[in-house]
Amino acid sequence: MNKFYTTTAIDYVNGAPHIGHAYEKILTDVIFRHFTQRCDNAFFLTGTDEHGIKIQKTAAEKGITPKELCDKNAQMFTDAWKALGIDYNHFVRTTDDYHEKVVQKIFKKLVEKGDIYKHSYTGLYCSGCEAFLNEKDLTEDGLCPDHLKKPEVVSEENYFFKLSKYKDAIIKHIKQNPDFIVPAFRANEVLNQLENIEDISVSRAKSNVTWGIDVLDDPEQVIYVWIDALSNYITAIGYDPDGSSEQFKSLWPANVQVIGKDILKFHSIYWLAILMALELPLPEHILAHGWITIDETKMSKSLGNVISPTSVLESFELTQPDAFRYYMSTAAPCGKDGNYSDDDFKEKVNAHLANSMGNLLNRTLSMLVKYFDGDIKPEFKVNTELSELAEKTTKEVMHHFDYYEVQEAGLKIMSLVDAANKYITDSEPWALAKNGETDKCGQVLTSVLDVMCVVSSLIYPYCPNIAQDMAKQLSYDLSIKLQDLKADNIKVGHLIDKADIHPVFLRLDSELADKTKKKG
Repeated sequence: MNKFYTTTAIDYVNGAPHIGHAYEKILTDVIFRHFTQRCDNAFFLTGTDEHGIKIQKTAAEKGITPKELCDKNAQMFTDAWKALGIDYNHFVRTTDDYHEKVVQKIFKKLVEKGDIYKHSYTGLYCSGCEAFLNEKDLTEDGLCPDHLKKPEVVSEENYFFKLSKYKDAIIKHIKQNPDFIVPAFRANEVLNQLENIEDISVSRAKSNVTWGIDVLDDPEQVIYVWIDALSNYITAIGYDPDGSSEQFKSLWPANVQVIGKDILKFHSIYWLAILMALELPLPEHILAHGWITIDETKMSKSLGNVISPTSVLESFELTQPDAFRYYMSTAAPCGKDGNYSDDDFKEKVNAHLANSMGNLLNRTLSMLVKYFDGDIKPEFKVNTELSELAEKTTKEVMHHFDYYEVQEAGLKIMSLVDAANKYITDSEPWALAKNGETDKCGQVLTSVLDVMCVVSSLIYPYCPNIAQDMAKQLSYDLSIKLQDLKADNIKVGHLIDKADIHPVFLRLDSELADKTKKKG
């Protein structure tokens, strides 16, 4: 691969981030970190969506300006992503000056091309969705199905984008590229939505909405949602209708754009049409992930079960986010819904990270020190069957990531850990040492430690801090590209002293981790 560009949806800053936002960012970060292990030019974009009537109203209620509200809430998102180890390259805000100026140029270009036109319109507007709805989209009681509120009848003269003009081209693209939408089963949902697609409003009258980007040459109109928010994916990397940057030329089209399933329509229909109108290449993949429930219940403010992204770290007194990252990114099969519960979190990370992976490394290194003073001797050859399994697993993990199957890849890594655990249990190196079969004992320990080098590379996207700790104890170079990863990573010579051995992850209920005083 010569480059990898990934994006997330940009979060609306009308409130604080929650665990659903965190799931998408962690999932994308794991994908991004994996592909940094396969190419040198990798770029990860995330950010916030900061215009619209909800921001305007909330700011007015708080007695502050919309920009002050955006500044305060955008900071909450960046703070949360820092705590969760989200390693993005750029954080775009739609109030950024460069973004606003390019959005105005994009809008003007599409007006001049005839793809945006002015039109008087009366429609049903949901302020929660910030969208005009069709009657067929409403519930039997005439309510917005997402917000369960009656949309208001709005009459305005707005600018409209000729979405219907690109209907056939979008249908053709989806049908000719069955892997464009991930998972593939969501493609039919989009094709059904395309059947009755209509042109969409892309501006609002300033008499109704003032907090937005002004339309050039028409000061009574502000650019509304779609041209503004969706364009962030190209403005943030240097797109400009008057001449784009070298960065844009090297990164676009995006390899994968990660979004929630609830906004798939906007990204697989509206966004594609805008790109077609701009005569730009289309993204290679749109990954629509599922939702995260809490204790099998949908998150709801009224139920009081909305969890902040960092509350799990605080609750379990975790100084690093790795356990939460691993749990969340493996919470659901590709595109399906997942669930969070405290009990399941504790059980899963204890089983996988502490008992299986961490304990295997710790006891193997301890035996190496006990029996061989921490030395790897030339006669300690690695087990061919185990090293071949490690190489095979690496290829399988890469294959899963090619299809953005993050949970599936994580389980494959753990299956390699399980195989190494079984090998050491079956081989009984402690018995070999006791019986004087030192070369065989050394071979077993070296074979397992060699596999743990591979595991540290594969688990790095999920658990970067744990992986780095593992690699340090193994004197292993984590910068090796996955396609170059082979067996024989453990070098002959002195590897480690007893004082340098420590658990890479403590059980959440261990006394060492000081979790005995945890609530409940």
